[in-house]
Amino acid sequence: QVQLVESGGGLVQPGGSLRLSCAASGFTFSNYAMTWYRRAPEKEREPVATISHRGSSTNYADSVKGRFTISRDNVKNMVYLQMNSLKPDDTAVYYCGAVVQQGGSWTPYWGQGTQVTVSS
Repeated sequence: QVQLVESGGGLVQPGGSLRLSCAASGFTFSNYAMTWYRRAPEKEREPVATISHRGSSTNYADSVKGRFTISRDNVKNMVYLQMNSLKPDDTAVYYCGAVVQQGGSWTPYWGQGTQVTVSS
């Protein structure tokens, strides 16, 4: 079955950096785009960054452009989110996600999430 397991979250001061990792299994990872999402307290989950299946194309939310970088390793079945110049507004649970084709339908999957807290 599809599994996505995030790691790397924690407490960091404003201006600091974190690198999130997501280990994927149960599907042909290299065939699918991957997205990092986040959900801040009392807000809806929102997409943060997306990377194409081969890693040749990326897209970012305006709020993180120039500060976050998404990347992937199709040999290790991993996707990463390098977060620099972190702000308190970046505090959220971060999830990696994929929409996977199974039979004739497409199903969204997310991991359990990893907490990122930006505070002094």
